[in-house]
Amino acid sequence: MKNFRIVFSVVLSLLCLAGGHTTQAQVNPQNLQKHIDYLSTDRMKGRETGQKGSKKAASYIEKYFKKYNLQPKGEKGYRQEFMAQVRRGKATGQQRKSENIIGFLDNKAPYTIVVGAHYDHLGLGDIGGSRDSLGVGKIHNGADDNASGVAGLLELARHYATNSVQESYNMLFIGFGAEELGLVGSKYFTEHPTIPLDSVQWMLNMDMIGRYSPENGLAIIGYGTSSAFPKIFEGLSSSITFNLSKDGNGGSDQTSFYKKNIPVLFFHTGGHDDYHKPTDDADKIDYKAMEAILNLEIQVIDNSMKQPKMDFQWTN
Repeated sequence: MKNFRIVFSVVLSLLCLAGGHTTQAQVNPQNLQKHIDYLSTDRMKGRETGQKGSKKAASYIEKYFKKYNLQPKGEKGYRQEFMAQVRRGKATGQQRKSENIIGFLDNKAPYTIVVGAHYDHLGLGDIGGSRDSLGVGKIHNGADDNASGVAGLLELARHYATNSVQESYNMLFIGFGAEELGLVGSKYFTEHPTIPLDSVQWMLNMDMIGRYSPENGLAIIGYGTSSAFPKIFEGLSSSITFNLSKDGNGGSDQTSFYKKNIPVLFFHTGGHDDYHKPTDDADKIDYKAMEAILNLEIQVIDNSMKQPKMDFQWTN
């Protein structure tokens, strides 16, 4: 997640609602742990844009998109290549290749729901963004930021690709590159979309969903970007507390879609002491809460499929 401070314009705290609508979700916590363990191991060297670890992460996402028989929807197979500028201190920027990894679940529908998460992180912390000056030069594994979001992306892809249901909307799953360098991958996609942007129903973004705190709850940002969201959330239940914020902007990839007049929701469990430090490791992830978050997301997605084409609203 790009460094930022979220200011909630309007926040609604929703607790677990007894007797509410539930969905028989198929989230597998073991899959979540497997994905996070792989993506945040020291061997990935912090998944720095343009480096070997980031390339391995891209290939890992592509492998599972193939496994789930998603259609390639990049510009070359599953891949959409772009260039991103990396700065080291005050040094002149260096251009590096990065890629979005894009898979399409074709339900023969006119409209599509986009689900995204970024897979890059800070490497050794010397490209900027590290919050630990003494940790620069150490591997920033980024288990929460954002191996957790990628694990959620892959698990939602598995759920919808294998649930034996032909939904009323298509789904486009995107692993974004170079988010930490300024939302570069999502900006590139929205400027060079591989499906028409006017066919997008809405966009769901996951960035840091692995460190749930009951005191803070789960933040769901973008509730005000369509008049349909209050209907979509009506009667939903969860074992976790979640807070709804109207604003469509924020320091992650949903912002690129919001700026193209597309409704968005951004799921985020908030900052913590390990954010952008070498200590953001897999053993600190709350997998039980992640399972609840993804079950909630499935309810939201399923309810959004009951809506006609959603309108868009500016929130600021």
